[in-house]
Amino acid sequence: MSTDFSQPQRQSVVGILVMFFYTLQQYARALWPIIVIWLFKFDEVNKVYLSLGTIILFISIAVVSYLKYLNFTFFLDTENEEFVITEGVFNKTKTAIQLHKIQQVNINQSFIQRLIGVYELDVDTAGTNKKEGAIKAISHELALELKSRLLENEVKKVDSETTELELETSKEQPLEAEHPFIKISFLSLLKVGITSNYGRSISLLLVFFITVSDYIQKITGRDVWQDENIDNYIDKNFIIQTVLILILLLLATVLIINLVRIIFRYFDYKITRQKGSLLLSFGLLNTKSTIIKPEKVQITTVTRNYFQKKMNILELKIRQATSGEKEERKSAIEIPGCSESESNAILKLLFQKIPTKGVMLKPNFRKLGFALFLSIGLPLIGFYFLRDYVILQAPSIDYLVLVYVVLAGLVQFFRFKNSRLFINNHFIIKQSGAWDISDEIIEPSKIQAITTSQLFWHKNLNIGSLTLHTAGGTIAFQLGNFATIKKYVNLWLYEIETSNSNWM
Repeated sequence: MSTDFSQPQRQSVVGILVMFFYTLQQYARALWPIIVIWLFKFDEVNKVYLSLGTIILFISIAVVSYLKYLNFTFFLDTENEEFVITEGVFNKTKTAIQLHKIQQVNINQSFIQRLIGVYELDVDTAGTNKKEGAIKAISHELALELKSRLLENEVKKVDSETTELELETSKEQPLEAEHPFIKISFLSLLKVGITSNYGRSISLLLVFFITVSDYIQKITGRDVWQDENIDNYIDKNFIIQTVLILILLLLATVLIINLVRIIFRYFDYKITRQKGSLLLSFGLLNTKSTIIKPEKVQITTVTRNYFQKKMNILELKIRQATSGEKEERKSAIEIPGCSESESNAILKLLFQKIPTKGVMLKPNFRKLGFALFLSIGLPLIGFYFLRDYVILQAPSIDYLVLVYVVLAGLVQFFRFKNSRLFINNHFIIKQSGAWDISDEIIEPSKIQAITTSQLFWHKNLNIGSLTLHTAGGTIAFQLGNFATIKKYVNLWLYEIETSNSNWM
């Protein structure tokens, strides 16, 4: 039985508890300095006043939570084709979202919501850096039905009788009856966990150790890294063994962090076809479910490294319209652990065909020279002036500098080697990366603006740079053949002007 969304509806009654916990969390963040003072001076605080204040605080939070629940309504305005949300405690606000501008609808479930047995539904459109509408407490069945109504695909230009038959069949079938055509196995998640995000995990570890050592120094007044007692724990005759053990421990820690992050975030990853769209659901403690329309996709990135290629897995990242780089990173949809055949199935659903690489553009070798100057030349110049001071603190710094030069040189060389731009009649594919090789795929009709640039000393060399701007981010290619770039730019501008693509 379908729900009548044309009438204003409230959230689930148990949603009052969700409102209470979220409001309590907001109060705790706002009042944490006072809470810390109370904890450290608990013996000096008047217990009667503290108890009364706590009771009054909890009562006020409960009242605010109930008013939030009471004043929150949502409905579908079929006449104006809008999704309308009314909310507020004292100052009520009314948000009307046009259905055709809805970019993405997510169904999430935090740990608290899972305990209570409700879900959260977020509605997002392009052009802002926050969710336009959020329903904090709704049943799973109602959330699925509402999400389906909000993201109904436009009727395609096919035979009308066939279309009507498909629509009637899809309405009769419940959403839960649809089976996923791709399911990421636990083994695939393990493979992703041990073959990706090394740089991110190492950075997090360094930040953690630096923060902990800083706190220790503030509390004890001793510098952990220059403490003479450290020499007692390290046998000078086994320095090499000690370094190797530390490296192995670092690698093991990185692998564990990656595995835990990947498994908790992407556990039970399922992809289902739903009325021409993709339904993605995943998560262990915090579950998430989202629907994306193929026509709304801006940039699709396929990434894999050497180990992932040997294990027959890769990672997909789908970017839709966003309002900036920060929101772009947060709203990107990741599909980890796909096989090549599964990736092709997803790409075929998104683009109606599998993207192929066409004409290849290579960057000029000056791109490598400039990258080496920035990554190696400038740091070496700075080290030359500071070496006499630094070598007193770390006598073996010259060996570390040599290691850095070799590693940085290899990274820049492979980045240059893998930097390519492939162009055919339907797709533009930017290849990049040193270890993780990424292919960023866009359709010319999704381009919003094109920027070309050429420095005056590059004119005789006929090289220049290209930047493609889309609502999901930018794609840049530096120091390619400028005459070829301008030829394709003219073609893309013509396609942009004549295209009737409905990507917004």
